[in-house]
Amino acid sequence: MNATDKAVSSDITLGQLIDGLATAPDAPLVFLYEGQPVKAGYHVTEVKAGAFSALDCGANPEAWSEMFIQLWDIDEDGRDHMPAAKFSAIIRKVSDHVRLDPAAKLTFEVSDGSRPMALYCASLPRLAGDRFEVALAARPSSCKPRDRWLAEKAIAADSCCGPAAPSTKCCA
Repeated sequence: MNATDKAVSSDITLGQLIDGLATAPDAPLVFLYEGQPVKAGYHVTEVKAGAFSALDCGANPEAWSEMFIQLWDIDEDGRDHMPAAKFSAIIRKVSDHVRLDPAAKLTFEVSDGSRPMALYCASLPRLAGDRFEVALAARPSSCKPRDRWLAEKAIAADSCCGPAAPSTKCCA
């Protein structure tokens, strides 16, 4: 895992991304993945919206909305990185035809046209100098029942009844 991957700690939503970009619409938008920026001529080749229903490995029903933004990492025609406003305009154009949920989980699909497409989660956009940077980190698989158990364990450890405070009487 590189520094860019470590910078992305949780999923952001499409709304959070678009709201962040609105603060400096003329700033170039640069996605960073695998320790490198996307090439200046990158394209947004597809935006997909989906509502998913599933059963996890613990036989628990799951449901969520997710947006997929596909980036083609190419350098073409000597262009610069697209401005934040152009990216936002592409998303608005898609929303004219596809119902986009601003609260949906956001996933990026990235390929250079030769390597297989890979899935990434994104950080909030960060203004770095004169450009926006959005760090992308490989989206790992996970076990949702285990993730919930770890979250509950962390909450219990922080409470007055957790292992850090066994002598308190708050649970008596």
